[in-house]
Amino acid sequence: MNSMRDPHVEKVVVNIGVGEAGERLVKAQKVIEMVTGQRSVQTISRTINRDLAIRKGMPLGCKVTLRGNIAEEFLGRALEIREMRIPSYSFDKEGNMSFGIADYTDFPGMKYDPEIGIFGMDVSVVLRRTGNRVTQRSILRRKVSRGHRMDRSEAIGFMKEKFGIEVVE
Repeated sequence: MNSMRDPHVEKVVVNIGVGEAGERLVKAQKVIEMVTGQRSVQTISRTINRDLAIRKGMPLGCKVTLRGNIAEEFLGRALEIREMRIPSYSFDKEGNMSFGIADYTDFPGMKYDPEIGIFGMDVSVVLRRTGNRVTQRSILRRKVSRGHRMDRSEAIGFMKEKFGIEVVE
């Protein structure tokens, strides 16, 4: 078997969308840092939406990007909260996966704090094969051939094998 064909978890992005700047955003950043153990970054609005009173450049939420063993360990804990069951529509055609967690207190060791409140989060997982770096390097950037890209069925098979999840139709 070719080792270049083995899929792996490239990154896990944990996101909390608040929709406004201020005290609520600071609390969301505190929650995401408690859960992941990493520093968070604010997500900034790129467009204007007058109905929602959103201006360009306005902070709307926070996120943390996890890579390597930290990402796999966090993903294992997040899947345990979901009882190792993920709906099939959580996988896209390129082999990525996204799901939500309703409350941060579902994580082991997290207790409800009335000052913080309740925050849910979105977890996005990017699955790739070795060799995908050619799409991001600055010199001799190339496309990944169609046969080397991950697809939905391969991603589902990898997640079942590596993490033991059950995919619900």
